Amino acid sequence: MLDINLIREQPDIVRKNLEKRADVQKRGWVDKILDLDLEWKNLKVQVDELRAHRNVLSRKINETKKNKENAANLIRQAKELPEMIADKERRMQEIKGDVDSMLMRLPNILHESVPVGDGEGGNVVEKEAGKKPKFPFVPKSHVDLLEGLGGADIGRAAKISGARFWFLRGKLAELDLALQKYAVDFMVQKGYTLSHPPYMMNRAAYEGVTDLGDFETVMYKIENEDLYLIATSEHPLTAQFQNEILSPEELPIRIVGISACFRKEAGSHGKDTKGIFRGHQFHKVEQVVICHPGQSWDLHEEMIKNAEEFWISLGIPFRRMNICTGDIGSIAAKKYDLEAWMPAQKAYREVVSCSNCTDYQARRLRIRMRVGEMEKIVPHTLNSTCVATSRALVAILENFQNKDGSVSVPKVLQPYMNGLKKIETATPPKPSK
Repeated sequence: MLDINLIREQPDIVRKNLEKRADVQKRGWVDKILDLDLEWKNLKVQVDELRAHRNVLSRKINETKKNKENAANLIRQAKELPEMIADKERRMQEIKGDVDSMLMRLPNILHESVPVGDGEGGNVVEKEAGKKPKFPFVPKSHVDLLEGLGGADIGRAAKISGARFWFLRGKLAELDLALQKYAVDFMVQKGYTLSHPPYMMNRAAYEGVTDLGDFETVMYKIENEDLYLIATSEHPLTAQFQNEILSPEELPIRIVGISACFRKEAGSHGKDTKGIFRGHQFHKVEQVVICHPGQSWDLHEEMIKNAEEFWISLGIPFRRMNICTGDIGSIAAKKYDLEAWMPAQKAYREVVSCSNCTDYQARRLRIRMRVGEMEKIVPHTLNSTCVATSRALVAILENFQNKDGSVSVPKVLQPYMNGLKKIETATPPKPSK
């Protein structure tokens, strides 16, 4: 959430940020917050004055009684004050609730380097890495390759779970595990501490890491429980520090999380309905950092570099995108995406998202850090995919395919596959007699 002091002292920064984001619905919120804040301040002055007056009356009543004079009028005035104070305090609470609600839903302040644009078309290509493979044959889609390899059973998963689920089988299931273990080892060697988080989180914690008003349609709610299935390990790994005061010696905190992720993929109907690129359940290895505000932009570059090095090591060609104002979402101040080349689709597809959320999440979660004997400030939070394994499998299948339908295993993953260099096509079942 935004700091109320930013709106009090520099409201034009927030107004211009909303203009950049083309957030028409919230343009009037800055003035509304300022009006409510002024009303709250005036009420605060009145409450303080009434309390002071109550103290004066108490002293006068005591003096009057000591002098054996009639204090009835003073007592009547004193009795009226508590209700007057309570009425004003109730209004102050109402105002605070309204202001906090708007502060929670105003988007983060964008970094000056975020390009201005509308939707995906406004995203800027910053670099390309790796060589696109050239095949002496027409490359197959990952859907066709999966069928030939016998690596996934989508039909049986649909029978028991519905669309966008799958059973991974045999060597493809082993390759998924190999990606997870290699990614964890890769990030641990970078100085990140492994954490396996809970797969469910309560609403209060979730409100801290994201705007549930926007995100709730994507998430699975546990019926009759104050719990949601996590959409990414970034959420519990960041929310675990809710209401804590961190010491400077702890920072930066670098975590690599590994978890299953659960998403409704609402709004994605008709997209990637075949295969395993987009599903309701998948595995992901995630980078999470909590740091001093002065470190976050350097660490943002560190995290995207980690992701780039990981994908380079796999041998997957990709490009890095600087996500524009119309596509970035409300939580991040800046976001990079990595998009892997998919030969059969002849297109780049997103495989990594890397965000600097500055103090936006930490303020919502009430995370603070000490900077002196008395002073406390709000730290910055960052997150980045290392690998979402289902999307990495798609990229490997399409980029490492062979003419006979087999798929070569990337060299860095071969030790995690017991030295296996190639996943062969499945033997067709014998016809029944």
